Amino acid sequence: MVLDHIDHIPGLLPAELSGLFHVLTRCVGTFFAYLAVEGFVHTHSRPRYALRLFGWAAFMAAGNAVYNAIANDPRLHLSNNIFLTLALGVLMLCILAGTQADKPAGHPALRILGVLVVLAVGAVFAEGGIVVLPFMLVTYLCRKRPALRNVLYLLGAIALFFMSYVPYPTVHETLLMLSYNSDFLFITVLPFIWLYDGTRGSNTPFCKYFFYVFYPLHLWVIGLIALVMR
Repeated sequence: MVLDHIDHIPGLLPAELSGLFHVLTRCVGTFFAYLAVEGFVHTHSRPRYALRLFGWAAFMAAGNAVYNAIANDPRLHLSNNIFLTLALGVLMLCILAGTQADKPAGHPALRILGVLVVLAVGAVFAEGGIVVLPFMLVTYLCRKRPALRNVLYLLGAIALFFMSYVPYPTVHETLLMLSYNSDFLFITVLPFIWLYDGTRGSNTPFCKYFFYVFYPLHLWVIGLIALVMR
């Protein structure tokens, strides 16, 4: 996360290094999404899980608004909010599978319509929604069929590559462009998924809430450093 966002500080990194960090961190958002699906499957209360994510999304949106008002600089504008994307993903799964694992989720046509609405809204308004939300859908539907899941991931990565690829006059310029338009590299999450054995980690408050606190805090700290250095 930190490496991906450090270039919010204007002029700190050369374009090549910033692009490299962007490439190396394409797996981060999708691994968060994978763990969110795991959380949805195993949580005791799906509505509370979704509400917690929406609550932190609102908290981060408020913090971003305060920072942007203080900065008053389009170059330093903060709009990142992965909590909103994950919250929409969990909402989508609640619509698809129901808020309780042992109860029907409603009419299939209405569920499909609801999923499509969330996908459309998330693709437009949520950070990385065009990648993360379909990723969460595939991850949930194929959670017991990892081979099919991985094939669908790969097909999605190929589609995103061809949507992103634009030939530039030189190979260097083309690679630099792809390092920034590199959503197709979400596929690099696969080694981390393979390493995850499904074992539940520590349930202490620190471990449970560390991500919720660290994610917005590191962006705001980077933003404040950018304010000082501008």
